Amino acid sequence: QVQLVESGGGSVQAGGSLRLSCAVSRWTYSNYCMGWFRQAPGKNREAVATIHSIGSTKYADSVKGRFTISQDNAKNTLYLQMNSLKTEDTAMYYCAADGGWVGGCPVLGWLSFGYWGQGTQVTVSE
Repeated sequence: QVQLVESGGGSVQAGGSLRLSCAVSRWTYSNYCMGWFRQAPGKNREAVATIHSIGSTKYADSVKGRFTISQDNAKNTLYLQMNSLKTEDTAMYYCAADGGWVGGCPVLGWLSFGYWGQGTQVTVSE
């Protein structure tokens, strides 16, 4: 069974950086979409960034220019480099994956990914 395990969360001051990792195991799809999502207390889960197997990426407006999603296929790992962090970035961050997507990922608001990790907490303080 596919397994996604996030790591790299933590506490950081505003303006700092963190890099999240998501180790993906038993993945068999050649065409896929993977992404990072976050959920703050009392708020709905939202998409942060997605990446397709062909390399195309999408970002939420709130993180454009600050966050970078990438993948290392040799290591079966998804990354999210987060720079210039703001207090409003505080949330539980989840990675997710879905197979069968040809040509690109769906719109950023689509949340019905088939596989999800357990989440890693990111806390940004002033």
